Amino acid sequence: MVSSHLQNKLALLPDQPGCYLMKDKQGTIIYVGKAKVLKNRVRSYFTGSHDTKTARLVQEIVDFEYIVTSSDVEALLLEINLIKKHDPRFNIRLKDDKTYPFIKITNERHPRLIITRQVKKDKGKYFGPYPNVYAANEVKKILDRLYPLRKCTTLPNKVCLYYHLGQCLAPCVFEVDQEVYRKMSDEIVQFLNGGYKNVKQDLTKKMAQAAEAMEFEKAAEFRDQITAIETTMEKQKMSMNDFIDRDVFGYAIDKGWMCVQVFFIRQGKLIERDVSQFPFYNDAEEDFLTFIGQFYQKANHIAPKEIFLPDDVDEEAISALLPETKIIVPKRGNKKDLVKLAYKNAKIALNEKFMLLERNEERTVGAVEKLGEQMGIPTPTRIEAFDNSNIYGTDPVSAMVTFLDGKPSKNDYRKYKIKTVDGPDDYATMREVVRRRYWRVLKENLPLPDLILIDGGKGQIDSAKDVLINELGLDIPVAGLAKDDKHRTSQLLFGDPLEIVPLERNSQEFYLLQRIQDEVHRFAITFHRQLRSKTGFQSILDDIPGVGPGRKKKILQHFGSMKKIKAASIDELKNSGIPQNVAEAVYQKVQEIEKKDKEQGGKE
Repeated sequence: MVSSHLQNKLALLPDQPGCYLMKDKQGTIIYVGKAKVLKNRVRSYFTGSHDTKTARLVQEIVDFEYIVTSSDVEALLLEINLIKKHDPRFNIRLKDDKTYPFIKITNERHPRLIITRQVKKDKGKYFGPYPNVYAANEVKKILDRLYPLRKCTTLPNKVCLYYHLGQCLAPCVFEVDQEVYRKMSDEIVQFLNGGYKNVKQDLTKKMAQAAEAMEFEKAAEFRDQITAIETTMEKQKMSMNDFIDRDVFGYAIDKGWMCVQVFFIRQGKLIERDVSQFPFYNDAEEDFLTFIGQFYQKANHIAPKEIFLPDDVDEEAISALLPETKIIVPKRGNKKDLVKLAYKNAKIALNEKFMLLERNEERTVGAVEKLGEQMGIPTPTRIEAFDNSNIYGTDPVSAMVTFLDGKPSKNDYRKYKIKTVDGPDDYATMREVVRRRYWRVLKENLPLPDLILIDGGKGQIDSAKDVLINELGLDIPVAGLAKDDKHRTSQLLFGDPLEIVPLERNSQEFYLLQRIQDEVHRFAITFHRQLRSKTGFQSILDDIPGVGPGRKKKILQHFGSMKKIKAASIDELKNSGIPQNVAEAVYQKVQEIEKKDKEQGGKE
């Protein structure tokens, strides 16, 4: 049912190109799209039937805004910038952050040859990307021996080992003519652009000469260098007659999902491919344009000289995104075959992965939807869960984890050192951490959760609800996760009065609760142990009569770690330079702490 507010805004949409921004109940932008005709595109979301994922998006939309542009190309450019700025969770997310190494000649007075994964606009010369880090490093070693460029990041005040090995001209001591550097740079460029064959032939001769001279170690070294060149520069299953760098795109769609395959062709040879799969909510052609725009905004993706695209792509729009790249839609021959091959690979990959993606959807978003249905609340897209940890009241901490669409959102995890509670008071601890968390959420206008999960029973739930309602004026569903005698997720407590939510123990929603409870417990325990490791040594020795700053320092210097102190006998403690009675007191204290840790470990 579309609200009257949305109906009024839909009626006023213009018949022009532009971008639209969909918002949820908290005003967060959850989707950005572009349209040739805003009126038609935005209205289409609220009419007719949709697949499950689009229906889920529409279900969360409570408002939208739009920006009119002068052309469809301008809308595409604006869409890319808006997605980058707002990072909406329903938009395409290029999560595959795999980066490839580049070989770089730096733009410095005394240039260097380096391996890097970051491409910057610094006038350096970049070659790649290369799929094999080891092989790229081996090729760099060959070039280092052939061309003695500077190796030091900062020039020293005397010559180094590289100078004596003939791999550096020592500009730190000797004046080097810029023409020498220019000539070496040109030869390296030629090597990396295909002129490596002469070097390979030379290395092959040297390998044979070394073998004849019975210098097998040297021959093996030449062999490895040749192999590195072949791996990085030659060993390709597919090649073209020219040496032009190009990317080849192909995409396939099925059931609202898109798979894009990109072939990286460097120096005329296929060196690597990139595979991306994601749901799309717009026209396939338009979302493919958006993908390309985002693809070349990533630091490890440099637009090559040419890009091959399938037939149904707006060449003008791509040219606007990549003005320095030649956009080609092949019609026949080998180039057309490459685009077809990219499409074929995309189709195969999508078919192979689709069942896995459906299963993942069922475990995450599907489980969240069913959990909301079972609890009688709106779909809890954002779930925040809390757990406390302490040992008999010492070093009390709490932790919070966040799950978005049934998946952990680790950037939103939070740790809390308890400040106002003395002793093992779980209720007061819960009150403090809930107050601190949601006071900051309100202050900084952060997104509120749809559901709060408390690791505990009625007392902890009531403590959290009292703070939320009576102190902060928030009406957020709060539920408790109870555990059985084996410390496993047992029941979900919710409602007023509290009741057990009837969940099937083999259901995806129950498994989701288990994952959330295990994750928040792990996070809290890890934080508590980190805190104890920092303070444990000092707090143990501070409580022992006769151990002052001097003796504390002696013990630490002698053993070096708490682990060794725990394993030490009374005589070994005495050997650190402390009296017998103090050694006995330290030993006794350590044993008490160890016993408590073991007891707590059983409870954890």
